[in-house]
Amino acid sequence: MRNGATVSISCQTHGDKVTGRYGTSDLWDRVSGGYVSDTYVYTGSDGRVAKLCGSSSTSTKCSTKGTGDPRGCAKAVTWAKNHRTTRYHSGYYRRCDHIVALAYGFSASGSTTAYVHWTQVPKKYKHAGSTKVPAGGLAFFGGGAGHVMISIGGGKFVSNDIHGNGTYTTTTIKEIKQKWGKPYLGWTQPWFKVNH
Repeated sequence: MRNGATVSISCQTHGDKVTGRYGTSDLWDRVSGGYVSDTYVYTGSDGRVAKLCGSSSTSTKCSTKGTGDPRGCAKAVTWAKNHRTTRYHSGYYRRCDHIVALAYGFSASGSTTAYVHWTQVPKKYKHAGSTKVPAGGLAFFGGGAGHVMISIGGGKFVSNDIHGNGTYTTTTIKEIKQKWGKPYLGWTQPWFKVNH
């Protein structure tokens, strides 16, 4: 989207707080091509000017429909919960994208890094900026190679390395952002390059 372009906002959602050209807000606007922080769109209002995104159940629940994943969302969440450990595991250290693939029954994700994985996920499976991640959804962060972790519901996630190298423990989006300083990108349905 070029500077000064006129855009049509189909809906709005709440996500990361951003400071931009038009102030500071946690509001994100859905435009053609994805989401953009409301602080970069002149709407003439500090509040919502369009309906709330994701009001239909199909976009807010985890689904493997059309992804071809070997495991469904509930089984992937169970896998993640059952593999939590506070002990060092060499297969978990700096391998976040690999671990979420394991949860869904793959031996590899098919992407080189978590950030690359985020860029490869088709738009129809992405919820940029949204922090309301259903159990089984994959939460992505930017910054270098990025980071990805699986939601277990209720604002909780299972992530590697956040409580020690090679560990796999329960955390939050807020803790990842504060501890590692990585910007939150949004969440996706469990889509993997290895299957496409």
